[in-house]
Amino acid sequence: MAELQQRLGYRFCDEAGLEQALTHRSRANEDGDPMQGNERLEFLGDAVLDLLVSELLMEKHAQVSEGTLSRARAGVVNTQALAAYARKVGLDQAVRLGRGEERSGGRRKPSILANVFEGVLGAIYLDGGLEPARIFVERECGEALAASGQPAADPKTQLQERMQASGEPVPGYRTTAAHGPDHAKEFHVEVSIGERVLGRGQGHSKREAEQQAARRALESLDA
Repeated sequence: MAELQQRLGYRFCDEAGLEQALTHRSRANEDGDPMQGNERLEFLGDAVLDLLVSELLMEKHAQVSEGTLSRARAGVVNTQALAAYARKVGLDQAVRLGRGEERSGGRRKPSILANVFEGVLGAIYLDGGLEPARIFVERECGEALAASGQPAADPKTQLQERMQASGEPVPGYRTTAAHGPDHAKEFHVEVSIGERVLGRGQGHSKREAEQQAARRALESLDA
């Protein structure tokens, strides 16, 4: 626990809170105490994260609209981003899983990693209050917060960056169909990683179809 707390940049007064934050419901059920899973802390951490990221974005962008702030926040706190923060501090190795979840690759699942990150934030808030939680968020989400004011990358670039941040291979694009005369051809494209199709799109050029496929893949990942 000491090494993990060093990576988190916070030392707990009561390490039981950190242990609970790391405990997935599959492990809590195996241990016979479902209430010792991290879901309640994840619930709290989600609210604390939204509050702090919203505050930090308002401080950083004093002249932008609510809609722009909402989109920026979504880029900082989406599941894939939270999973990347979790990996950065080693939560993928520290999370406590049940045997079945361990066998099914739970340590690689973005949803589990995102939840454990929020659970740890909730535990920090309960243990030390809002200021340590703010320091933790600024430290772990700092790069994403800094990039939030930059022009948004196109969907293909966003998808590639998100996959790489998650340790996934670079997505591939395949033209599945092309219909119509040369002056008004419509292309159909799918984007995938291995056999897993992430999204499909169509357009009057391959580039347009690929961008739409990437956009739909991003929407699916954030759903």
